[in-house]
Amino acid sequence: MSFHIYNSDTETLTEKKVDTGTTDGMKLVVYNDDFHTFDFVIESLVQVCAHPPEQAEQLTLQIHFKGRAIVKTGDEEMLSPMHRALCERQLTAEIQ
Repeated sequence: MSFHIYNSDTETLTEKKVDTGTTDGMKLVVYNDDFHTFDFVIESLVQVCAHPPEQAEQLTLQIHFKGRAIVKTGDEEMLSPMHRALCERQLTAEIQ
């Protein structure tokens, strides 16, 4: 992560990089809806997120009963294509 810092004495703008401790702190979250079947969500998690079927089933149950689940963690570059693919399947997902 980086921040821009303005120095009023020299009237310069510099970029300062800050180590947040992790490069994979982003989360891909999928939310429950009333439209998609369990099988469709499981299949989507297997195909898009490369989860084994058992894990995809557990995540789907968590999505159903808790309203959401973190289905993948990583950096934004890794999660963005997965997010896009899940949204193209009309699933409600976001990167946090």
